[in-house]
Amino acid sequence: MNEDGGWGLHVEGHSTRFCTTFSYICMRILGEGLDVGRYNARTRGRKWIHDRGGVTSFPSWGKTWLAILGLFDWSGCNPMPQEFWFFPSFLPMHPGRMFYYCRMVYLPMSYLYSRRFVGPITPLILELRQELFLQPFNEINWKKVRHLCAKKDLYYPHSLIQDLMWDSLYICTEPLFTRWPFNKLRQKALEVTMKHIHYEDENTRYICIGCMEKSLCMLACWVENPNGDYFKKHLARTPDYTWIAEDGMKMLSFGSQAWDTILALQALIACNMTNEIRSKLKKGHEFIKESQENPSGDFKSMFRHISKGSWTFSDQDHGWQISDSTAEGLKCCLLLLTIPPEIVGVKMEPEQLFDAVNILLSLQCKNGGLAVWEPAGAPKWLELLNPIEFFADVVLEHEYVECTASSIQALVLFKKLYPGHRMNETVNFITNAVRFIEDVQIPDGSCPLRQKYFTKYGNWGSCFTYGAWFSLGGLASAGKNYNSCLAIRKGVEFLLKLQEDDGGWGESWLSCPKEVKSGTNCAERHPTPLHRAAKLLINSQMEDGDFPQQEVTRVFKKNNMLHYAEYRNIFPLWALAEYVRCVPLP
Repeated sequence: MNEDGGWGLHVEGHSTRFCTTFSYICMRILGEGLDVGRYNARTRGRKWIHDRGGVTSFPSWGKTWLAILGLFDWSGCNPMPQEFWFFPSFLPMHPGRMFYYCRMVYLPMSYLYSRRFVGPITPLILELRQELFLQPFNEINWKKVRHLCAKKDLYYPHSLIQDLMWDSLYICTEPLFTRWPFNKLRQKALEVTMKHIHYEDENTRYICIGCMEKSLCMLACWVENPNGDYFKKHLARTPDYTWIAEDGMKMLSFGSQAWDTILALQALIACNMTNEIRSKLKKGHEFIKESQENPSGDFKSMFRHISKGSWTFSDQDHGWQISDSTAEGLKCCLLLLTIPPEIVGVKMEPEQLFDAVNILLSLQCKNGGLAVWEPAGAPKWLELLNPIEFFADVVLEHEYVECTASSIQALVLFKKLYPGHRMNETVNFITNAVRFIEDVQIPDGSCPLRQKYFTKYGNWGSCFTYGAWFSLGGLASAGKNYNSCLAIRKGVEFLLKLQEDDGGWGESWLSCPKEVKSGTNCAERHPTPLHRAAKLLINSQMEDGDFPQQEVTRVFKKNNMLHYAEYRNIFPLWALAEYVRCVPLP
């Protein structure tokens, strides 16, 4: 809870209507009384909501959940027609061409919308109707609130063309689908939607892509059949999302087991202490081998990209290939190949490595960059139709500098160890990927001369520093160096200019939503800044070997910050290992 009585989208974010309202509802469901409890949270939360006009001005996702609870009317929500699935797949508006997250969240959401599902209206729901709104619930003109969203929640405003589209569907299309004979088409669309939901459930072993889709798919399965096996299987996997932290129980956005393990192993390998930590390397190696993905069913008919040989973000059950997880997983397995098997265990079969290479080659886009889950290719103007007010760039897949740089590093090492496998394709991939990284160099707004620095916006971490780290590593692995590459020189200059007086680097999470700036291969040219940085890391380590948790560092779609607990130890250890390896000591 923030000092003003509200809650934000993340632990450091400003209070929003969306998060404050659902935090308040959760407290009421859990039995929090009025004027009691820690921080008097319920009373302060309700006051925050009332002071800002109640909950009629609400983000679209929030309206959907409120409607499901019986705290909003479905007529106050914009349409979510599943009939889009009947479009020819070559059309830009087909859901199969959308960004996976947008597609998979709106899949069950559209099912619940078309069913106009509302949970039981209990005495608690009737009380919440009085507590959350400033006027009687039955007197609200729901049609007039469809486009309303509180300013504090509005990171990505709707475009005029989007509002016109919603209005057209609301006025012209939706009434038709509730009447014969068009209701027959709606029923068929519901069946197709549930087919996609069941495939997603089975292919992810009922974990689903993330917590938002998990809860919606589970609810859709319950609506379809409360006593069915689909719902029961969903219930069995809900514990996968609970996380007991030092400050209480939390819900994961989705697990990061594979990603954390892969990065941690690379940090440990860089320490050059293989004999001392052989048991940990062997166990980590075994987990990575078992986490490699192998898809099930007819994935092409479900508009899914190939995933055989990939790594997911969490584990094999997750079922969704990720390019940088695959690249870092491949790189990690290749590094483990160079260590005797009596230390790290049985090595991965070459065919499995070849499958991973195939995934990376398939994910490269025309401009040389790599998307995360599926190849980017839909027209960029579709982002104008982004319906999610607090996320950006969620309608389409986009190319990312982090994914591209990780893939370069993995394929350079693969080419060295397996020079006979798809050599020409690999070389072309690396050449095009390097060109993409150089092309996305952007001006740094903090520089008064507005020179071009290598500060590509990092989409999955905070933010310009994170993007620069990946990019410089990718270019260096491809054979570029400070003397031969202008992008590297400017990247090094950018990082050196941002070094703090204490020797460290810092960047606020605000760099991510605002897109403004609020190890490198330069040891021979600039050793002093690296000595200062290493000293800061060494001095910040605590007595038990842990490093202190500082600001949140990960981000999803520019505006949703994420906490990765292992980062505070993985990256300092990795940085110090590289420092020892690369920097001549004074």
